[in-house]
Amino acid sequence: MIAGKPPLQQSQLFSLKGSVLTLSILTLISFTYFSFKSLRPPLPFSPPTPQITLLPSSATGTNTTTPYQPRIVAEKKEGNVGEEQEDNDDDFFTDIYHSPKLFKLNFEEMEKKFKIYIYPDGDPKTFYQTPRKLTGKYASEGYFFQNIRESRFRTEYPDQAHLFFIPISCHKMRGKGTSYENMTIIVQNYLDGLIAKYPYWNRTLGADHFFVTCHDVGVRATEGVPFLVKNAIRVVCSPSYDVGFIPHKDVALPQVLQPFALPAGGNDVENRTSLGFWAGHRNSKIRVILARVWENDTELDISNNRISRATGHLVYQKRFYRTKFCICPGGSQVNSARITDSIHYGCVPVILSNYYDLPFNDILDWQKFAVILRESDVYQLKQILKSISHEEFVSLHNNLVKVQKHFQWNTPPVKFDAFHMVIYELWLRHHVIKY
Repeated sequence: MIAGKPPLQQSQLFSLKGSVLTLSILTLISFTYFSFKSLRPPLPFSPPTPQITLLPSSATGTNTTTPYQPRIVAEKKEGNVGEEQEDNDDDFFTDIYHSPKLFKLNFEEMEKKFKIYIYPDGDPKTFYQTPRKLTGKYASEGYFFQNIRESRFRTEYPDQAHLFFIPISCHKMRGKGTSYENMTIIVQNYLDGLIAKYPYWNRTLGADHFFVTCHDVGVRATEGVPFLVKNAIRVVCSPSYDVGFIPHKDVALPQVLQPFALPAGGNDVENRTSLGFWAGHRNSKIRVILARVWENDTELDISNNRISRATGHLVYQKRFYRTKFCICPGGSQVNSARITDSIHYGCVPVILSNYYDLPFNDILDWQKFAVILRESDVYQLKQILKSISHEEFVSLHNNLVKVQKHFQWNTPPVKFDAFHMVIYELWLRHHVIKY
């Protein structure tokens, strides 16, 4: 008998071969269908609900160890992905932002959902609730206090809140003549009272709480309360990360001296005939060096004292209008109000300060509208500025005009102004805490 497979096994084999053949045919048909489908034009894109992501900081914004390398900044537009554009979308589709589309989507999400609870406790006639004024070097603190109360982000229901605002006005304490030591005691007692009365601090040990203070007063008044400084988000005008400021936890508050004496500058390149300008007090090492090295230079307009009002009306401010580059050396702190003055008047700021976490650095690419230098570059300052071509300067100046709205306080607040940019930074930090 010839050896062979039983009839049942042969039948099973034929059935298996048939199934494999059928599957192969179906696979071929499916592959062909999807291949042809992929050749069709894509359907209009409908963006999904955005996932909030903390944007990376610009290396030059938080670390001034890399000297400025002049380059032409391309003002390119990213391709439209099918959605209808708003009137101001042109501003978003430029490279002054690290990620313009992500910023736009996240901003819209923030406007819809973000809620902040303000603790109502404290005596408004003494230290808390309202700032002392909305002008001068503490204006940013004052405007924020004013804006948060009249904004859509405030909620009266703490259980709905994403973040909690501790309304400490150290500037108001200073106006009452309170010493730094007593300020620290007042802040400590106030915070202890909030922790005892409400359950919210203890849920995260304060990670979802923040306070706002400008200049060095608030920093000095709160540094004696370590669990507040280390745990809560500090929104401060003195963002020096070599003395306790923590980037991506804390927020750099722009120091804006409002109201501005003169209108905003911009689109006036032909009037800017002076190479560089600085005038101010020599209250830091870098300012002393700047004045000593360049005060007698014929191309840099450097004065080692403030310009006296006796020389004429608004002479200091008018210098910004006719200057290409405004030098912004750090003073007693790393920050300088000259930066926002320069932005307002259309003069490209030259940041001359180490360890400075620049305001809105998570969002804005400062290299596109400013010159970022190390303090040690002060000796080559004129050579660096003269090496920047006219085309490069025009690009920096044009981008500077685009960011002016981000460094302006308004009451009531206006979309994309300084208040909304600070709120956006807090929105990013809320999602870091959440996830």
